[in-house]
Amino acid sequence: MKNNSPAIECGPERPGGQGLDPNQYESGDRAILALLRDTRAADEVDLVATWRAGAYEVWSRGGMIRFKRYAEADNRLSFEIIEQIGANPIEREDPFAVATIEEELAAARMSGFATDDPNRAFIEPAALTHPCAYERIAQLFDSPRGPDLIVSPKCYGYGIQRGQHGAIDVVQSRAPLIFFGPGIRPGRHQIAARHVDIAPTIASAMRFPLRDGIGPSGASARTFLKRQDGTPLDALLDESASRPERAYLILLDGLSHTELLWQLENNRAAVPNLAMLADNGAMLAHGSIVNFPSITWPSHSTILTGAWCGHHDVVNPTFHLRELRQTVPIQGNIFDGESYVNRDVETLYEAFKRVMGADAITASIHEPQGRGADHAAFERRIVGDKARLKALTGTMADDISPRWMADDKPDMQREEVVDVRGMAQLLNLLEHCGARLPVFIAHEFVLTDGAGHDYGPHHPGLREAIVRTDRRVGRIFDELRARGAFDSTLFVLTSDHGMAAQRIELVANPAAEPARAGLKGVFAEPMIYLRDVAVEIARARDLRSIAITVLDNDHLPGGKRPPLAGAKVVLLGRDGAKIGEAITPESGRVAFATPADTRNADLTVTVEHPDYNRRRLRGDGAPMHADIRAMLYPARGHEAHA
Repeated sequence: MKNNSPAIECGPERPGGQGLDPNQYESGDRAILALLRDTRAADEVDLVATWRAGAYEVWSRGGMIRFKRYAEADNRLSFEIIEQIGANPIEREDPFAVATIEEELAAARMSGFATDDPNRAFIEPAALTHPCAYERIAQLFDSPRGPDLIVSPKCYGYGIQRGQHGAIDVVQSRAPLIFFGPGIRPGRHQIAARHVDIAPTIASAMRFPLRDGIGPSGASARTFLKRQDGTPLDALLDESASRPERAYLILLDGLSHTELLWQLENNRAAVPNLAMLADNGAMLAHGSIVNFPSITWPSHSTILTGAWCGHHDVVNPTFHLRELRQTVPIQGNIFDGESYVNRDVETLYEAFKRVMGADAITASIHEPQGRGADHAAFERRIVGDKARLKALTGTMADDISPRWMADDKPDMQREEVVDVRGMAQLLNLLEHCGARLPVFIAHEFVLTDGAGHDYGPHHPGLREAIVRTDRRVGRIFDELRARGAFDSTLFVLTSDHGMAAQRIELVANPAAEPARAGLKGVFAEPMIYLRDVAVEIARARDLRSIAITVLDNDHLPGGKRPPLAGAKVVLLGRDGAKIGEAITPESGRVAFATPADTRNADLTVTVEHPDYNRRRLRGDGAPMHADIRAMLYPARGHEAHA
């Protein structure tokens, strides 16, 4: 929280419609009520967050807070609560909580879901923590692609898959993290690490020079990367040791830290390569806290840039570009995702080339972020002979577990085919490069994520996926050993998010409930982009007429709001009698005659359009809607913080 050093208040860095502006207070409150009181989502939502009126807001059924973010003189961030009603939804931030399967089971018992099956360890928010919550919530609203509202479901209340992620709680937000190789101090380290720390730690281990960049507060700083929200994990680094010649980042998508610990303690013989990394490398005893939302595409870009998603701009697998009225399903497209990454951040591929030379080779193997990589299959860039790649893929095509089809899991079959193709890309790449090996490779394995979703976070099916992935990791090691490069390579093993057991019988999708309650918007779970109107009211000086202009609340690229045709505008007088009704033309403007003895504040304007949320205002422009605080917390005390 905020200390006493000089600090500068900082809200969203690049305002562009994210959060709630005054034209959205009514619809925003309606959406919060739908999520926390008026629909089934009330039993499935942990918290809802937004930016409004100069502060960040976090709402839950038990209470709410508003807080401000400050940039300290040393480029650090601090936070101050300025309002609180009831319980603070993110008061407990402990990153070391619920860090083993046994602790997950204990938390489920505390939540009223006693079980010995970790795949049914359903945990209520009161038994969890929200690590780095203030920073992770605030950063999201730095991007103009950020939402108006973001929903963090309960740990068990999101979707029809047996394992899921995306929320801000510690189970879904913790990933394993291991560094191994030259310049690394082996051992188990209890450090409150974040995924924004990975890229600068790699850069520091490689002895990259500092550069003029931007630090976590948005101010100028000396950094390893162009925009750097993280800091090197210096406790893991041995500056007296030799410098690595290259780095290999291995990402086991969706693998939870608690499951990896279980494997290391109970199944070591089946995962010898992961065990070797953990035994001889620097392993974070409680893992690392990932991006929020804790979802693949934004999390991978955070790992590869050292910046939160509110700064690299890949804020969600699907996000909405307000100025273009365009919804971008970046995960659905798969290809060409690099074009959506903010140019004010730098990827590790770009940093390696900047430091080690333009002819240094970098590679992204099925990694969802590949900007700057020479080889990047998702960007249609292949280094090596394509005919040879096809042949290698064919020779490895049978390396698929029969379990997936026996269990009627065809998606798992396809996931493992992806990993096979990735290994073929690696072999082809190494053959092509010869003695001039790539200086940086980021290699994504998807099988663990698919198994976590389909089977559950701790199911035998997931454990088979880990074993099979471990063998492929071993093949990587063997290939580098054969080229005399293993001992000079820095290896980093992590994931992009955790994985939590789901109550699939709920068929829960809480972020979509406001749409079912009649709210208009783009619902890109877990984000909500509301579709609202701006209303301009001008009363004549003699009070005998009033002009009302209805505009789309979202700006066009030039900064203007376009007029909205087809909106029904109704004007009511002091006694509620209708004065007039009209449909807006292309200009968006309608006018009515008004009684000169009626004050502006005694007039009521309602605006409705089939594609936008309704507005209800007084003739003086003041909004007319219920007090959401009184509706959600009628018996709670209100505390304003100085």
